[in-house]
Amino acid sequence: MKNYTITVNGKSYDVTVEEGAGSASAPRSQAVAAPAAAPAAPAAGSGAGSVRIEAGAAGKVFKLNVPVGTAVKKGDTVLTLEVMKMETPVVAAQDGTVASIEVTEGQQVEAGDLLATMN
Repeated sequence: MKNYTITVNGKSYDVTVEEGAGSASAPRSQAVAAPAAAPAAPAAGSGAGSVRIEAGAAGKVFKLNVPVGTAVKKGDTVLTLEVMKMETPVVAAQDGTVASIEVTEGQQVEAGDLLATMN
């Protein structure tokens, strides 16, 4: 058995998972990671910055973590998406400055939608 602590919407839950024997009838637990947003090629007429930050999966914009003009480092969270009921951070792919935020909190987005731009 393994013990985990899972946080959902700010509330923590202690979970114990029993490892199965590997038979087809044994219940299994499987973690599914939502794809992170990936930067694409430089913007072609969209947004204010040259580096695009796009949605890696369909979901809802949960939180805008930084305003336009904020200097960020590679790996800093720019905004958070809710994907399949999980909060998924969308991070900066490189050091730079947030040039534009193209979405609003609560907005539904599809995979590949432009979320923000950076310089």
